Amino acid sequence: MRKITHVAAGILLRADGSFLLGSRPAGKPYAGYWEFPGGKLESGETELAALKRELVEEMGIAVTAATPWIVQTFDYPHASVRLSFFRISDWEGEITAHEGQEFAWQVPGKLNVSPILPANGPILRGLALPDVMTISNVAELGEAAFLEALAKNKPHWLILREPQLDAAQYRLLAEKVLRICKHQQTRLMLHDDAELALALGADGVHLPARSLLKLKKRPALDWVGASTHNAAELGAASALSLDYALLGHISDTPSHPDAAPLGWDGFDALLKQGWPFPVYALGGMKRSDLGTAMQHGAHGVALMRAAWV
Repeated sequence: MRKITHVAAGILLRADGSFLLGSRPAGKPYAGYWEFPGGKLESGETELAALKRELVEEMGIAVTAATPWIVQTFDYPHASVRLSFFRISDWEGEITAHEGQEFAWQVPGKLNVSPILPANGPILRGLALPDVMTISNVAELGEAAFLEALAKNKPHWLILREPQLDAAQYRLLAEKVLRICKHQQTRLMLHDDAELALALGADGVHLPARSLLKLKKRPALDWVGASTHNAAELGAASALSLDYALLGHISDTPSHPDAAPLGWDGFDALLKQGWPFPVYALGGMKRSDLGTAMQHGAHGVALMRAAWV
């Protein structure tokens, strides 16, 4: 077993969604590669304390608002590292290169710097995900009202989950929804049917926990996510290298009347185990819960039924 070096890394985010990358200075392993700024934990330091210290030393800024995000473990030839990433939404001071490095603001999916440090590559994918993951509610609204709401609200992502429909009905609905989604650049995730997603050209598939646990390999789609409820299911999502997970339910919901909710304490305890993909808080969520979810390590919230209309 190699000794693991614990590292804290920060993703500085501007209001327009752009994020900051820095180049590794001469004299360090992978000099010239681009990465998220940060550094090693010192003895007795928490991840956040180490990050704040490193950003003062590296770039002269004081972090004033940061939330925990993804934990990524990576084996380099020279070291094994466990990187705890934080999303930083506010800081004080001017960004200044104190170690001879370069800095560059980047847009998700449109990088113009390279090469990227290998451990940071998978993290870039998570930055393309929205803060709010939308789940369909045709059963509640009716098809016509739902399609109208979809076109009006233009969510960034949509999981089409309608368990009341049979396979033929679901396909017909998916075809209608996909036409709207393509027109307005909404990413569409079909529910529990990777073959249909491939056939129709949807962006990906969202797996219920029961299907997730049966899979031996990741479906051959660009985006794959899953619903999870516990550490075993999160572990299965990690083993398959999924892109995100929904975790819940946080509060009491009509769809799970007999299951005890996780609550924020249970959610927090699960996320502190560290997962290499963004996790959304699910179950009884509202847009107003977004800040609370992020403080507990969530990427965002998943809104079900009429909450997103």
